[in-house]
Amino acid sequence: MANETAESASDNVPNAYAIVEASGKQFWVQANRYYDFDRLKAKVDETLTLENVLLVNDGKATTLGKPYIHGATVSVKVLSHLRGPKLIVYKMRPKKKTRRKNGHRQELTRVLVENISIK
Repeated sequence: MANETAESASDNVPNAYAIVEASGKQFWVQANRYYDFDRLKAKVDETLTLENVLLVNDGKATTLGKPYIHGATVSVKVLSHLRGPKLIVYKMRPKKKTRRKNGHRQELTRVLVENISIK
């Protein structure tokens, strides 16, 4: 009876993860967690499929792509569009009386990872 519960617990795979390429960056993602990507052209509550998957670990084995894994997808749901924290950029040239202060807030999209799958 103890073996049956151990097998069913491994079916949930809480340690499964994938490394995907999105917004020009690489992200380590796990199912049922949310992440902030650079602004994606999608509406809120829309489901997107990321096909640039570099690595998938399903808890038992690791699959590495060269450079991408053919047939592997990560489906994400867009939760909201937001802006990141304000960053201050201050440039000064010493002895020239030249100073420039500029602020920047990055446009972000918060997504929830729904599913990681390999065909």
